[in-house]
Amino acid sequence: MSVFIPLGALDDAIIQKIAEISGENARRCMQCGTCSAVCPMVESMQPSVRQLMLLLQHGRSGAVQEATTAWTCAACHTCLVRCPRGIDIPRLMEGIRQIVLRQNLDRVDPRAIPAETLAALPPIALVAAFRKLTA
Repeated sequence: MSVFIPLGALDDAIIQKIAEISGENARRCMQCGTCSAVCPMVESMQPSVRQLMLLLQHGRSGAVQEATTAWTCAACHTCLVRCPRGIDIPRLMEGIRQIVLRQNLDRVDPRAIPAETLAALPPIALVAAFRKLTA
């Protein structure tokens, strides 16, 4: 016998936590796809911004936390400017990153970066990456 679980009831806690951190409600998204259409980083994202918003709306917290979308977001605010609902998607992405980082799951290990790569990178890029990708 299977039990019916409404899609929105799977993990509402992540939606509420992201809303609390970011001040944005992912449920306002009407899935028009404008965010993905204008995103300069969409080809590097898995899933796309629109698909991530759908996962959020359906409470798929595991898939949201495993997605590369929030980490790839350039926070250029093009999606915010074009969103017909005025959803601040970069703030939502920051909320997702904060949830993952609060679990002490770093997305980059500074000790694993080869010395020649460190020497070639501008210090500001390293500082920005460490702020964004480490707890």
